[in-house]
Amino acid sequence: MLKEERLEYILHELNLHNKVLSADLSNKMGVSDDTVRRDLQELSTDNKLIKVHGGALSKSFHTAFDREMVYEIENKNIIAKKAAALVQSGMYILTSGGTSMLEFAKALDPHLNASFFTCSLNAAIEFSHHPSIEVVMIGDKVSKDSMLTTGANAVQAIESIQADLCILGINSLDTQFGLSENDWEVVQIKKAMIKASKKVVCIGISEKLNSQQKIKVADIKDIDILITELDPNDPLLDPYKKHEILIY
Repeated sequence: MLKEERLEYILHELNLHNKVLSADLSNKMGVSDDTVRRDLQELSTDNKLIKVHGGALSKSFHTAFDREMVYEIENKNIIAKKAAALVQSGMYILTSGGTSMLEFAKALDPHLNASFFTCSLNAAIEFSHHPSIEVVMIGDKVSKDSMLTTGANAVQAIESIQADLCILGINSLDTQFGLSENDWEVVQIKKAMIKASKKVVCIGISEKLNSQQKIKVADIKDIDILITELDPNDPLLDPYKKHEILIY
């Protein structure tokens, strides 16, 4: 790959998955670890990503990140409105984080009276702007890589909740490996949320479908509802319908 192609590829992977690992980039692009480190440093210097040990994070992890710079913002707005329509007053909702979740928070009916439990710092802030919902921030240590509270205390707190809905942002999803992530601690939080909920809703842009990350979160059978920006009759969604997932 030429340098310009590498930089574009790295930013695209960050837009999709919020986090990239240097080792993975090296393998996928067929270049040395040193080349990847130099590319990440250049993108960090240009303020296009957050360089961390072993990889990089999307700028969307900053609470001051410009919303208009969010990848596929219009499609995420479509997803958010579909997801918001599922929430009814009186519900207990568990949510993960991510830019789609922030748009979901903005799309909630201002008259909604429900309780939202989250480990995401950014999501909690956005939910707190709503005039009538209750927001519970699940506490534990904060992972700077994900801007989530993670750890045994967070998992234990989630296990004490009986949620009506678990709304999870997709990192990667396919019918073979199921829902997958690239962060071990985030996986443990999402596993606990799924176990504590009556229904599991996965939200994310269609570009994240038919892809895999390193660590499985859940089997495809554990997902009840899938929401993307696509029309529910789009052929790309047919394999998920075969697994009796409701498509919105």
